[in-house]
Amino acid sequence: MNLSSPKAIEATRIAQFLRQHGYSAYLVGGCVRDLLLDREPADYDVATSATPQEVIRIFPQTFAVGAQFGVVLVPVFRDTDAGERANYAIEVATFRSDGAYSDGRHPDEVQFSQDARMDVQRRDFTINGLLLDPDTREVLDYVGGREDLKQGIIRTIGQAHHRFAEDKLRMLRAVRFAARFGYSIEAQTFAAVRELAPQIHQVSHERVRDEILKMLTEGHARRAFELLDQTNLLQQVLPEIKKMQGVAQPPQYHPEGDVWVHTLMLLEGLPAGCSKTLALGALLHDVGKPPTFRVAPDRIRFDGHAEVGTKMAAEICRRFRLSNDDTGQVLSLVANHMRFGDVMRMKDSTLKRFFRLPRFDQHLELHRLDCQSSHRDLGLYEFAKEKFHTLPAEQIRPTPLITGDDLIAAGYKPGPIFKELLTAVEDAQLDGKISTKEEAMELVRERARELA
Repeated sequence: MNLSSPKAIEATRIAQFLRQHGYSAYLVGGCVRDLLLDREPADYDVATSATPQEVIRIFPQTFAVGAQFGVVLVPVFRDTDAGERANYAIEVATFRSDGAYSDGRHPDEVQFSQDARMDVQRRDFTINGLLLDPDTREVLDYVGGREDLKQGIIRTIGQAHHRFAEDKLRMLRAVRFAARFGYSIEAQTFAAVRELAPQIHQVSHERVRDEILKMLTEGHARRAFELLDQTNLLQQVLPEIKKMQGVAQPPQYHPEGDVWVHTLMLLEGLPAGCSKTLALGALLHDVGKPPTFRVAPDRIRFDGHAEVGTKMAAEICRRFRLSNDDTGQVLSLVANHMRFGDVMRMKDSTLKRFFRLPRFDQHLELHRLDCQSSHRDLGLYEFAKEKFHTLPAEQIRPTPLITGDDLIAAGYKPGPIFKELLTAVEDAQLDGKISTKEEAMELVRERARELA
């Protein structure tokens, strides 16, 4: 068990310091699970018999973010090899037992305890209920977590209905952990999720969003969405995706199957650590196909599905309280994903404007995933990729030859015509037809005469 990382050392130090002051203290939860799986934990948590007030007394620099629930953050300020300060915090939680959860998220009351065995009984899954002695490195297992790790099982601690009634988000976490680790969900736990899935609406949209984004970006998105469907959660959190099932596609372009199968294949191609906007773009790029499905005389068609899908994606992003910046990128990915079909026929000006889309590398990657998950012809992708990476930046976004001030100086009155004249000049510049201010002004005079 490797406890040599900076965060592991700091968490161990905090637990040992609490012990030196006469309290019980252990590393607890996901960090112990990950250490047993030879994975580097993202975070380390400490559980202790010390009350929040006692923790604050021992560590004066603390943040009592959830002191009423026994949670205190102990910040770590550590000099790195580069001479910089690495700032993060270790969560220190007091042993406790929880009362009822009337809001489906927080306990109405907690009772602090001196007993670590009691504390782990309130936690969600057996694999997250393990304790690690910071001195002996012994793992304390009061809930059967080590055996479930060995068998690859996600199982609630105690009665599944009770655990999910306390916090409905745990249903999504069960799916995420099963997908992340490639585990199965224990039968009673699985049955409880299927039964209680409609109650997920008691959870805030932000918390649901965060779990969905983790599922999409942890490297096992396909498995996560298959489990969401099997547990009835997909219909509750993303009914628009559920409607993809059974929507046929033209086999000459989509030999893989219906829209749902196609989308699952895109999700399978998302690597761990990919951007959340690319992941959402992959999930939602064809969300407009079910409502635009029609059987034409020649083949199945989805007329305007990118435009319809963009509006639907906007509603999903709004529902998930996604930031304006992330929403804009997701909608751009959905709106533009069909444009790659024309890249070889685009005028230079059109192609260069296409390349100006923010984070165009994500558009390229979505198109690659789209092709790999259907006809597998990467010709358009390779063409666009080569052009994008070889065209100098000054050709994609050159310095304008003229501005509105030049038009005013030439005697033109500001108005709607300005945009049309400046766009015509920029198009000609991007197409390589003009390269000087004089040529630009001559084009302006020609176009102005046409518009007069």
